[in-house]
Amino acid sequence: MAEKPTGRNPNDPNPRERRQGSRSDPARSSQSGRRSNRSDPARARSGRSQGIRLTGARPVDPQPLRAVPDAADAPRAAAFAVLQAVSEQDAYANLVLPRQLSEAGLTGRDAALATELGYGTLRATGTLDEVLRRCASRDLADIEIAVLNLLRLGAYQLLRTRIPTHAAVATTVDLARATGNVRAAGFVNAVLRKVSARDFDSWCDEIAEGASPLGRLALRYSHPGWIVAAFAEALGADESELTEALAADDERPETHLVGWPGRIERAELVVESGGEPGPYSPYAVRLSSGGEPGALAAIQQHRAGVQDEGSQLCAVALTELPLTGPDERWLDLCAGPGGKAALLAALAADRGAKLTAQELHPHRAELIARATEGWDVEILVGDSRKREPDDRGYDRVLLDAPCTGLGALRRRPEARWRRSPADLPELRSLQADLLATALRLVRPGGLVGYATCSPHLAETRHQIERLLADNSDVELVDARPAFAQVPGTDGSAMVQLWPHRHGTDAMFFAALRRTR
Repeated sequence: MAEKPTGRNPNDPNPRERRQGSRSDPARSSQSGRRSNRSDPARARSGRSQGIRLTGARPVDPQPLRAVPDAADAPRAAAFAVLQAVSEQDAYANLVLPRQLSEAGLTGRDAALATELGYGTLRATGTLDEVLRRCASRDLADIEIAVLNLLRLGAYQLLRTRIPTHAAVATTVDLARATGNVRAAGFVNAVLRKVSARDFDSWCDEIAEGASPLGRLALRYSHPGWIVAAFAEALGADESELTEALAADDERPETHLVGWPGRIERAELVVESGGEPGPYSPYAVRLSSGGEPGALAAIQQHRAGVQDEGSQLCAVALTELPLTGPDERWLDLCAGPGGKAALLAALAADRGAKLTAQELHPHRAELIARATEGWDVEILVGDSRKREPDDRGYDRVLLDAPCTGLGALRRRPEARWRRSPADLPELRSLQADLLATALRLVRPGGLVGYATCSPHLAETRHQIERLLADNSDVELVDARPAFAQVPGTDGSAMVQLWPHRHGTDAMFFAALRRTR
């Protein structure tokens, strides 16, 4: 499901959602008569602020980013281009950034700086906006989105990096001029000078005055309050572990590779990539230094791919749990874009099984075809909920269900501001429908593996508990034996991974057996 852009105050655990368009004149306030939080500190502290605007009015004919004369500013120009694409075109930063780096010819330290500024600004948007709201002379909703992104980029450099104050301000003002926002240059300079008057901790102390403990954490780690509350409930732990979980979302994640069984040995992939063996999946290799995995011969030759180790574990778990009866027909129910399907296809080939991959959208089915090229995989396009079971049924079914994606916030920096609690009812209903479909298509005695990239209890444990309470012909299978090598997963028959514990995305996995 497509992510929905939203606006919210990071201190508010129950935000009111707003969508706000950009304004055409950055030098003038709107005449709408709305009050800014700057003139009403009590309103700002209460969490009833204007919120975050990642999406502005989409231009009919978007203008390309103007070249920045000084090559030293190319990393900032690339970061700004990413912010603009995310804001104006609903783009995904992890898809836009590599293209920007390539087009600008950025490598090494310059590429690292562009990545830090682009991703870091997106992650910190909530807190940056709270600071800017107190420094700008007008409501943030009345500032053109390009100018607001320049302010965010400059504020991030001032508050979250070691870049000197004069350099952070001057380069942002220069970037405003170079990108056609000449009229706003003085405004940008004035606002950033006010931002630079305090450091990050001092700003957080002021903004968080009167906030709840969760609100303070939401501000300091720039997460929407509802996500902080969801993490706290899922962890059921003290504040120190919640802090670790939030901090992990702001760390640059390692790149994880998967060596396809039968095509490359992991030891060979380790040597070729310069990485280290993953601690949990027998097919995983971790690249701590980042790099360009697409340049590896193993990936170009389709002997390996890029896949989070947590995702690998969920696919492998389905295949390792014991099964009585035939084990010949496997189904990946929501298979796009094909990462798990490729690993399942490789494992199925080794076991003499046949994989069927189902996908609703034709363009994602094409991605599955490319991902599983060379394996004997049947690809079905259409709504799986409308399928009727055949006489045999499937022996193993993987349901990697559409979800909020809260488990991959490290890799998708803008996602925390695009999702909202309002997304949950529709997602929960879809997940329940797909679970019912998976159990209808699996044979009696067969296994269903339910996976989500989210730790939210409404999408994980509560979803499974509700299904078990309503279905007497379904039983929970203990998934822990398939995760025996993973520490901290022995408290429940259902498994939840975490970035701060395991260095993986926060994948959830539960196994179910249809009894009749």
